[in-house]
Amino acid sequence: MDRSEALILVDREASGIALVTINRPKSLNSLTKSMMTDMARAFRRLDEDAAVKAVVLTGTGRSFCSGVDLTAAEDVFKGDVKDEEKDPVVQMERCRKPIVGAVAGFAVTAGFEIALACDVLVAAEDARFMDTHARFGIFPSWGLSQKLSRIIGPNRAREVSLTAMPVTAQMAEKWGLVNHVVKKSELMQKAREVAEAIIRNNQDLVLRYKAVINDGFKLDLNNALALEKERAHNYYDGMTKEQFENMQKFIAGRNKPSSKI
Repeated sequence: MDRSEALILVDREASGIALVTINRPKSLNSLTKSMMTDMARAFRRLDEDAAVKAVVLTGTGRSFCSGVDLTAAEDVFKGDVKDEEKDPVVQMERCRKPIVGAVAGFAVTAGFEIALACDVLVAAEDARFMDTHARFGIFPSWGLSQKLSRIIGPNRAREVSLTAMPVTAQMAEKWGLVNHVVKKSELMQKAREVAEAIIRNNQDLVLRYKAVINDGFKLDLNNALALEKERAHNYYDGMTKEQFENMQKFIAGRNKPSSKI
């Protein structure tokens, strides 16, 4: 297939950043069954690629992702829909590498859920998040009903989901849904800055830290604190002399982190 015809683009850069682009702009990047499979495969392979340190996910044109292509919805919702190997959100959540979402235009329903599967969100000023499950009679299955309430609170989440109201980029930032709001022309630059800041840190610790945050978020506080303690002990018990020396160098200021994000 010619690259221009590919609906999920993957670009690996020498810096360690991988760029995943949903590339169906004429349909506002709505998802077909084959696109979901391709996207799931892409994240599975990026997770396995040692050269990849962080992933930036975005969409081509006027939309991040406008959801499932409803003209072929039955094909999407039935059949092997339970196959986790072909589920992009499952594979994003299993991906150990930090995922930075760069959202411009619409992130609607399934697109909203894909955004919520990212670890950090950067939004353009024109970004709009919408949950239209209730409007079209579609039951959420990629986590929107549970994740959104935990991020913005249950009252706001109920209003967003039960009314299908649009959430502007500015509202999303105020509510803690997105990390940064920038001009559309600066969207990819900002997303790359975040990814580059991640890459400059200790990569073993980055992977472990992402995992303990995400795994602990699923637990009550007491169990989450116990999980952190357990993994910390396991980490220090297994620390090599070289790792300890590198940590000492870092503390001594020989490997200063950058605060620019």
